[in-house]
Amino acid sequence: MPALRTEITEIITGLGMFGFSDLVHALSIRPTAFQNVDEEVYDRLLGAYRVGSHSTEFHTAWVNGVRFARSVEGLRGRPPWVVEWKGAHRPPGYEQIPADLRVDHVFLISCKYGSNILMNSSPGNLFDGSAAPDQDWFEETAGAAYQDLYELCRPLVSGVALPAKVADLTRPDRVALKRQLPRRLQGDARGAYRAFTAEVARVSSARWQAAVPSKRAQEEMVWRLLRLQSAPYFVLGRSVAGEPLAYRVKTPWDLRASHRFVSFRQWAVADRGQPIVAFGAEFRDHDSGTLQTVAGHVEVRWSHGKFAQAPEAKVYLDTPHHEVPAYVPLEAARDDLTLFPG
Repeated sequence: MPALRTEITEIITGLGMFGFSDLVHALSIRPTAFQNVDEEVYDRLLGAYRVGSHSTEFHTAWVNGVRFARSVEGLRGRPPWVVEWKGAHRPPGYEQIPADLRVDHVFLISCKYGSNILMNSSPGNLFDGSAAPDQDWFEETAGAAYQDLYELCRPLVSGVALPAKVADLTRPDRVALKRQLPRRLQGDARGAYRAFTAEVARVSSARWQAAVPSKRAQEEMVWRLLRLQSAPYFVLGRSVAGEPLAYRVKTPWDLRASHRFVSFRQWAVADRGQPIVAFGAEFRDHDSGTLQTVAGHVEVRWSHGKFAQAPEAKVYLDTPHHEVPAYVPLEAARDDLTLFPG
């Protein structure tokens, strides 16, 4: 079952599109055109609203739904015929568009709140296209530094006979390391950790560079980082700064029609606490000739604690969304567009 916060941000966004006078009215009407939302979920949302929990999420989601309904980019003031919530639905295969709502079988909407993460990938898949599910990126890119770090961390764990080599760790071993290792390592272990992260970042950057040798490959990588797909979709949510976030994601075709790709570069960043590879891409606006830069970084880290699980690569956007040429902001809701009465 999705978390309450997820239900609020996704379902209330959808309810805001129907033209009801206010949120409470929408929760009481429970429109049949909103599919895959049952009475139990509505009761839970109404209870949460009445006790005042998640008030910011309720407000922002409602505003975003109304904004999409009145937007020229969206429904243009007409009521939706059907809104489908994916909820706990598990896709039958890999879905490239991160949609939480589907409106009128056409508009795909991703609800994104308080995060500037573009994607979460395996490091191998991102940096050089390898997709081995059991790949240990840390051992592969910084084997000696990884082993040095482990040897200094091993004495900090008691009650478990840990193996001599980090490559031989079992699942129970990893659980013990996760639970007993301090959040911040000290002394020699801290120094070994810094050397380890620097090596992972350096090798990851080098392998990424080798994987995108041509300008065409670099442009396609930027499309992937920005999550551009063959069909446009919308992102409705709240920025890290707390402001409502609403924009349309262009397709590669759309982006090429408005901007020329100029360059992509990436580099290892030292002393950031995690292995970090920063990146930057440049585009030139066809009409104005203005050069626009998109910046971000990739954080390579263990999932759920040191040594706990296979490392993951989190891709963060550092440029404000409204400054990314691939994202088209939705204008504020227009009061002159009258929605059908609720």
